[in-house]
Amino acid sequence: MITDTECGQLAAELRRLRERTGLSLAALARRTPYSKSSWERYLNGKQPPPRKAVEALCAVAHEPPARLLALWELADSAWSGRSRPAGPAPAAPGDTAPAEAAPAPAAGPSAPPARRWRPADAAAGAVCAAALAAGAALLALRGPEPERASAGPEEKPIRNPGCAAQSCVGQDPTRMGCGGAGMVDTVHAADAAGGRHLELRHGGMCQAVWVRASGLAAGDRVELSLPDFAQPQVLVMAERDVGNYVSTPMAPAAEGPAGARMCVLPAGAPEDARVCFP
Repeated sequence: MITDTECGQLAAELRRLRERTGLSLAALARRTPYSKSSWERYLNGKQPPPRKAVEALCAVAHEPPARLLALWELADSAWSGRSRPAGPAPAAPGDTAPAEAAPAPAAGPSAPPARRWRPADAAAGAVCAAALAAGAALLALRGPEPERASAGPEEKPIRNPGCAAQSCVGQDPTRMGCGGAGMVDTVHAADAAGGRHLELRHGGMCQAVWVRASGLAAGDRVELSLPDFAQPQVLVMAERDVGNYVSTPMAPAAEGPAGARMCVLPAGAPEDARVCFP
């Protein structure tokens, strides 16, 4: 069990995020590449989560991932020992102290350096607690973290989308499990005025397309249209979702995303202010 001094805060943040989605562990497993038992371990602090699991949960919850990924980096740094101050190397098994030296109080077992996940010793716990206390300041200074290997073993992805092609029409891509890691491609990305960002996404397993957007203001309208599909899919940005990723309902794309078009109309703007891509 990961203790509070070993960044239990990360597990607590992930639990709060999962509770916000309203999804059970089984439903969360259906919408991400990780099993129900894996989520139970990650959310209850029994096993450190891989970086990809944190990203997957943020995607399901429409939560910008930067804050939780920064917490994950801090926790990973302490868990792996990279943040521990340099000091004398621990004695190898079987070594004994010199006869003239007074016996020192035991500091607890020390795990071999090659073992990545282990119960924390006092030094790692102290470093992690201090790092988390400074987390808010760090987030304001650091940019996006570079992608690197996950801290834990990767698990075989679970592929179980809830719809395909016509049955996906009007459905939420996240709730249907169409946007999981390795299941979706960004066909086109574009920026509009005011920091609005649109991504045309294609889920191959779901045979569907949708638009994911960020930086929208309340009342902004995002539209998705296909040349052979008369019913445009529309999202009107709600006040409660400002600051989060949002997605339009899906449209069928059994033959691929060719011809798909995405548009954004700022709140209160006239119709001729609509901007479309590509």
